[in-house]
Amino acid sequence: MKNEVIENILARRSIRQYKAESVDRETLTKIMECGINAPSGMNRQSWEVRIVDNPQILQEMSQAMADSHPESDFAKGCFRGAPVMVFIARDPSYDFSAYDCGLLAQNIMLSAWSLGVGSVCLGSPVRFLTDNDLCKPYVEKLNFSEGYEFCLCVGLGYADESPEAKPRDMGKVAFID
Repeated sequence: MKNEVIENILARRSIRQYKAESVDRETLTKIMECGINAPSGMNRQSWEVRIVDNPQILQEMSQAMADSHPESDFAKGCFRGAPVMVFIARDPSYDFSAYDCGLLAQNIMLSAWSLGVGSVCLGSPVRFLTDNDLCKPYVEKLNFSEGYEFCLCVGLGYADESPEAKPRDMGKVAFID
């Protein structure tokens, strides 16, 4: 059975190597429109999204993460070279906002893939950007509403790799009769 949605889901891969070419804002706007149409508990839409496609800002953020975490070889490269970073914050006053943000991120990644844009979901930049004073100005620059908590990043860009699918364990799925 041929189904474009199923084919897109099964074909999407996490991309960790990107071409230098950025994604135009018209495409990013369409991806974000798909993202914010994700389901959310009681339609609270308990997220905020900030997009950084300025290479200078991304480089400065990467350098600040490296400078604030000299013990980590990973800190500077944790954006994986993605030319666009989507920063997501959640409303912690709503118990299920983390799930809402996950659904938002999944819609972003699947819609991006369908438009020929690769993606990777990242948690480590959240830690590297929020556990020190050196990176604080960059988190403040994202200007999330008061009370919102930075929780997730999605890197976007044109893939410079074609990773194979890793095995999935259908044994973790069971029907209960």
